[in-house]
Amino acid sequence: MNTTDHHPLVTAYLDSVARETTELPAERRAELLADLREHIEVSGAENDEQLRAVLAELGEPRTVAASALAEEPPAGAAGATGATAHGTGRTKPTAILLGVSGVLLVLNPYVGAIALIVALVLLWGAPQWGSRQKLVGTATGVAVPVVAFLGALLGDASRIGPMEVLLILVFSLGVPVLGAALLMRAVRR
Repeated sequence: MNTTDHHPLVTAYLDSVARETTELPAERRAELLADLREHIEVSGAENDEQLRAVLAELGEPRTVAASALAEEPPAGAAGATGATAHGTGRTKPTAILLGVSGVLLVLNPYVGAIALIVALVLLWGAPQWGSRQKLVGTATGVAVPVVAFLGALLGDASRIGPMEVLLILVFSLGVPVLGAALLMRAVRR
């Protein structure tokens, strides 16, 4: 066994990864920690500076944990109930809230705004989506209030007919649902 295995930097790093991956199945968590330990050992790092470089190459413990959690199949595939193994179990509620926020905004602006805000907070706090997916989710969620605002401005300037109302309703339902579907698809990859 290499002496780097008991080095304080390595121990602290592995402990941090272990804390961040408590939601992984025990076997997968042990495998991840063993893989990290092996990578550190074979790196040949001999001093603190080299160990820090190796650990930086591996990535922040939170990032390593998020990647490992994202690679886990949904818990439903393993026979568990509705929660996913992607870290928080909030994947579906976030996507559903985002998907219905447009319709809620049209039906009741206050409830819709609350649903959209909650969905965006959950979305940006979730480790299973990258920045790109979060931006797409945000854009599709915020598109409805922006279009409603523009529609209100145009409605003051002229009459909005039944066709325009229908288009706004289709847009209000379709765009957020599309965003939610894209988020769910990204998680399944």
